[in-house]
Amino acid sequence: MVQPCFSRPLVGITACRRWLSDMPYHVAGGKYVRAVSDGANGSPLLIPALGHDLDIAPLVARLDGLLITGSPSNVLPDHYGGEPSEPGTLHDPDRDATTLPLIRAGLTAGLPILGICRGLQELNVALGGTLHQRVHELPGKYDHRWNDDDPIEVQYGPAHPVHLTEGGSLAAILGARETVVNSLHWQGIDRLAPGLQVEALAPDGLIEAVSVIDAPTFAVAVQWHPEWNFRDNPASRALLAAFGAAARHRAEGRSP
Repeated sequence: MVQPCFSRPLVGITACRRWLSDMPYHVAGGKYVRAVSDGANGSPLLIPALGHDLDIAPLVARLDGLLITGSPSNVLPDHYGGEPSEPGTLHDPDRDATTLPLIRAGLTAGLPILGICRGLQELNVALGGTLHQRVHELPGKYDHRWNDDDPIEVQYGPAHPVHLTEGGSLAAILGARETVVNSLHWQGIDRLAPGLQVEALAPDGLIEAVSVIDAPTFAVAVQWHPEWNFRDNPASRALLAAFGAAARHRAEGRSP
């Protein structure tokens, strides 16, 4: 049974800064909102990409969970010592300036965290890791991008299997050693950040999921998009439910 909205854990959802009709907007995909409200049974709160103008400490103190969303934009390579991006690469400096310190503060506070696609990359960068900017150009690696000409259902459709780390957090949550995922990204983890451990690998060896070592609560990020049609995917439902359970546990522990 779905809980009333006021009694659910409060889960922050990171937003991107976009220009629409010559005006700046702070946006997050509806699929992420529904993943929190229906998949994790939480109350979604969109966090604007205000960068240094966002007062992070009191925000984290009020949250019970944090969902770091995917995005068409890529993390600026300045944040991990990478080479300048190819011309035409979409970036979102305001989002970078918001999410990277927000992730660090959330982890310090023991906040349950779920990262998705760009969210996995941001978690890795926030903790000192680096990224491949164009995975499809690396020898031996798959082309993990989507095709804009395909219908949206095909873009988000099953793309390849991932092998889950034996004894890992994700394998325990999904109750499996392998699952099939979608694939809609250019970038991927290059050097894994200290403090992270691998939870899943693609057949080409690319890191597809990580968790935070010694985290006191749920702290997992995946390269795929479990929020897409999660109701029809048992693995996605299990992942979102585990995230929601951790957020509820935090909320209950903070209740007077």
